[in-house]
Amino acid sequence: MQSHELLRAVYDTGNPKQIAADLGLSLSLIYKWAEPSTETGSGTTNPLDRIEQLVRSTGDDRIVQWICQRAGGFFIRNPKALWPHPPDLIPATNQVVQEFADLLAVVASAAADNQVSAAEARAIRARWEDLKTATEAFVRCCEEGNFDALRAAVGRRKPTAA
Repeated sequence: MQSHELLRAVYDTGNPKQIAADLGLSLSLIYKWAEPSTETGSGTTNPLDRIEQLVRSTGDDRIVQWICQRAGGFFIRNPKALWPHPPDLIPATNQVVQEFADLLAVVASAAADNQVSAAEARAIRARWEDLKTATEAFVRCCEEGNFDALRAAVGRRKPTAA
C-alpha cells in the first residue's frame, strides 16, 4: 500500500477537518497528502513519505522505534533470509524456546528479592526485545521454509546480562 492510499483510508474513517485543525494546516494540504505525488503537482510529499526518506537517508531505525513507542508499540526489523538451505525445523524451534527460557531466567532473577531495579528492568526489556526478534524470525522462516536463516540471524545477537 502506498502512503497516500493509507492516508485516504484513514480519512475515510477519520475526520480530515479535525486533522487539519489539530495540525494547524489547511484542509487542502491534508487532502493533497492523500493524492499520489506526481511531477504535475497533483499531490504533495506527505509526512509518511518524509519519514521513510529520513530513515532511508540516515539508516537509523531509532526514528521508527520512537514513532512506534509514541503509538504504544515497538519496532522489530523483519529478518532477511540469508541464503536458501534445507529446512531444519527442530533446532529452529529449540532456539525460540531457548530465547523464551532466557527471558524467564532474567525475570526470575530480577524478581527474586521481590523488587525490580532500573538495571534489572533494562535487562528484562533487552531480553524481551531479543525474544520478539527471534519469534518474528521464526515466523518468517516458517513462511519461507528456511530455518537456517533463523540460526544465522538469532545467533548473531549478543547475550544480555541479567
